[in-house]
Amino acid sequence: MSTPTLSREEVVRLTERVEGAQIRAYEIPKLTEEYPGMNIADGYAVQKELRQRSIARGNRLIGWKVGLTSKAKMVQMGIHEPSIGFLMNDMACPENSAIDISKLVHPRVECEVAFVTKKDLQGPNCTKEQVLDATDFVLPAIEVIDSRFKAFKFDLPSVIADNGSSARVVSGGRARYPQDVDLRTLGAVMEKNGEIVSLGASAAVLGHPAEAIACLVNILSTQGETLPAGSFVMSGGITEAIHVKAGDSIIARFQELGSVSVRFV
Repeated sequence: MSTPTLSREEVVRLTERVEGAQIRAYEIPKLTEEYPGMNIADGYAVQKELRQRSIARGNRLIGWKVGLTSKAKMVQMGIHEPSIGFLMNDMACPENSAIDISKLVHPRVECEVAFVTKKDLQGPNCTKEQVLDATDFVLPAIEVIDSRFKAFKFDLPSVIADNGSSARVVSGGRARYPQDVDLRTLGAVMEKNGEIVSLGASAAVLGHPAEAIACLVNILSTQGETLPAGSFVMSGGITEAIHVKAGDSIIARFQELGSVSVRFV
């Protein structure tokens, strides 16, 4: 990973800017407008500070997510590996819950396969096979992403600093042991207000969702961190992100994993 360029004071200042936008739901310019030299390591420094502040407010880390997992998206963004973000307990919403749109800026939804681990995982050379061995079960999930940046325009350091646009996570459906499903060929369909708006297969996620989890573990190791047993991990969007507004009802249907739904009010 690159070497950070921001001072401690600049990291704190940017963290406060992003945190304000996340908590109070307003737009901010992308961070590289003020700091054009800002790099990926700087983005993660801001993200780590955000996580520590969230924990200090009484929240609990429940797991992680992988973003930018499709090859097309990586080429589009000019990057060579996905990004990661943290998930806190205050982001988790029950199945079929109603999410208040006024607390979000640019809400979009993606359907993903979530992993729950039963063993610790650590990098730098974590493999797909180790991930599958350490997985307790997989289940379907909807991630609500919400970029806080003006006009939904951002670059990689900014989006990492914004914790990968993380906002809400909804899981449900049927939990399955990873050995009982072919995780590479799982089909997923997203419906909005009863109409199919997107469909895809889990191979869209780095060829296999467990590869995305291995990638996450290896990125964590560059930050001196591991993935503990009992973690909830979102493996990345199978479908493109679909814009939502108040009144919308979303159902993600997964082959062999059932469906998960959420409403926006």
